[in-house]
Amino acid sequence: MVAADDKTPISGLALSGKRVAVVGAGISGLAAAYKLKSKGVNVTLLEADKRAGGKIQTVRRDGFIWDEGANTMPIAQNKRYIARDGLLMLLPSDPFALIGSRILSAPAKFRILLEPIFCMKFGTDDSDDPAGESVGDFFERHFGMEFVDNLIDLFLAGTCGGDPQSVSVRHAFPELWNLDKRFGSIITGAIQSKKNDEEERSLRTPKRRGSFSFKGGMQTLVETLCEQFTASELKLQAKVLSLAYYDGKSSLPGTWSLSYKASNSKQDASFDAVVMTAPLSDVKEMNIRKSRKKFSLDFLPMVDYLPLSVIVTAFKKPNVRSPLEGFGVLIPSKEEQNGLKTLGTLFSSMMFPDRAPSDVHVYTTFVGGSRSRELAKASTDELKKIVCSDLELLLGAEGEPTMVSHFFWSKAFPLFGHDYDTVVKAIEKMEHDLPGFFYAGNHKDGLSVGKAIASGCKAADMVLSYLFESSPANKGVRRDKERKI
Repeated sequence: MVAADDKTPISGLALSGKRVAVVGAGISGLAAAYKLKSKGVNVTLLEADKRAGGKIQTVRRDGFIWDEGANTMPIAQNKRYIARDGLLMLLPSDPFALIGSRILSAPAKFRILLEPIFCMKFGTDDSDDPAGESVGDFFERHFGMEFVDNLIDLFLAGTCGGDPQSVSVRHAFPELWNLDKRFGSIITGAIQSKKNDEEERSLRTPKRRGSFSFKGGMQTLVETLCEQFTASELKLQAKVLSLAYYDGKSSLPGTWSLSYKASNSKQDASFDAVVMTAPLSDVKEMNIRKSRKKFSLDFLPMVDYLPLSVIVTAFKKPNVRSPLEGFGVLIPSKEEQNGLKTLGTLFSSMMFPDRAPSDVHVYTTFVGGSRSRELAKASTDELKKIVCSDLELLLGAEGEPTMVSHFFWSKAFPLFGHDYDTVVKAIEKMEHDLPGFFYAGNHKDGLSVGKAIASGCKAADMVLSYLFESSPANKGVRRDKERKI
């Protein structure tokens, strides 16, 4: 099936009266539902929780605004720091600045410059390693171990909570993995790809790169999307109990029947298609039937989820000796020997001055991931001591914080491990074996907010194509064309 896009002419008549259920009102589900509704589809969003947004969660309290889940930054804020020997160093903003910085030794810099020679025509063959190559092994092969220890380690900790040896490069860095397969050298592949982009630039709409946020926190995005749906379209505290697909008669498409619990009562509804955005661990517990027979989900593998604690602290400005402007700091795992135990900290009030009283500095610190699974589960008091210790070493934050907030995510991220290809194939099998069933979310298309939104929109495109192609009117048009031919 070919996915539709905004340029694909989808007949409004073909979609008239069509109903689609979107299971899960996280950002992927909201994006999918919004796009479907904008195309004239009748949408029902079912969310088991009492709130929409999933991992996007903003708290607004006592003059403070902070995000306990997905965080991002304004495009103008470019300064980022890393910890090195217990001190902060400015992270270079481009490869040329990296070569001129003190983050890497002279031999490590030469290793990077010689990567096109060392890796020429030596791209790996993934068929020789069924488990796939780790991120650590991949970047060590291309740029050396020092590059992995000083840069890749902290990048993974800050983006997915993983570590270089436990994460699969094929799923964490698919673009670089493809460059390696095609060219052997990442640098050579990047240069060649840039040349191709320049040749095609005049044919494409320029895209603005950068991160973003909202004045009232990331929850503002969720609230804006939720406002587009009526109470009958967006149902909170509606837990899906079962899904059943029934084959259509003759040339008619099949239908889906969903049972869900809402307002302490069981309700049933019929739909033409389903977009599933719930975590695979939740999907595995669902009762799914196909043509009146139980559809076994035994092929769904166990997904390893990483725990994460988010600790927000506020200090009076005079109590922070070395406040720095910028996005924040990432901490390599080897800095544990210098007493640093956190993954990193965002300088929240520096990025968003309007989110805190003017007399305080606010910091959002992350603890856990694959580096410290057990520490992520620690008590608020224990985590406060660890965070305050790190902030004192790095920024000179002294005394007790005036505000502390702690939120624990038991399943913050799915780990894109060496066997994650089995997860991707299982999702593909579900979509193949269940007509009108489409999956979206970070299990499939990546962990960032932008990728989650894109995943929902992509699923919506697939639904639109499915509804259009399976509509009786469209089938009649195709049969007439075939007879004329």
